[in-house]
Amino acid sequence: MSSSDRPQQPGQVSNLPGVTAYLTGHDESTGKAIVQSKRPGEWSSYDDKLMGFNVVYTTSQFPPSLNDNVDITKHDNLTASNKLGLVNPGGTVCRIVDFAPGFDCMMHRTQSLDYGVVLEGSIELLLDSEQTQLMHRGDVAVQRATMHAWRNPSKTEWARMLFVLQDCQKLTLSGKELKEDLGRGVAGLPPSGNDA
Repeated sequence: MSSSDRPQQPGQVSNLPGVTAYLTGHDESTGKAIVQSKRPGEWSSYDDKLMGFNVVYTTSQFPPSLNDNVDITKHDNLTASNKLGLVNPGGTVCRIVDFAPGFDCMMHRTQSLDYGVVLEGSIELLLDSEQTQLMHRGDVAVQRATMHAWRNPSKTEWARMLFVLQDCQKLTLSGKELKEDLGRGVAGLPPSGNDA
């Protein structure tokens, strides 16, 4: 499928193709699997439109209940509330993030276990130890509640990552409890609230 088949979407800041989430379910009369809904990306931009977020899906409990579409209702209510931080307390967040050429996001820590998959371009993982790791399409970072940032090293091309963030138990290191740290913060992005 060419990128012209997936046009950019409202609120999208990058020149990368738009995205669609396909939610599956069951036909109640046959019990067979169906594509229950198709949801085009809904984008929010941050840091002067240098970073774009599309929240693909969330869950609010573990394990989630799929009965009577409870999970879909909870996801829709959460995203409409504008209270979702980077992490959803007691649940998960699947998010696509686009990074502008040369953009460095803030150094931050979430109380979560995250899988970050490079979908387009290359991304540098930056750690507070000053260690860096260049990641390419298909590479996966398993982010374990560490202080980190992301940098798009390209001067001309946008980069895209898919993140799945899972709330985790409180993390202690040398007797000190590590909490969410959003560094300088990002206007419009609330704290996750899962480290209270």
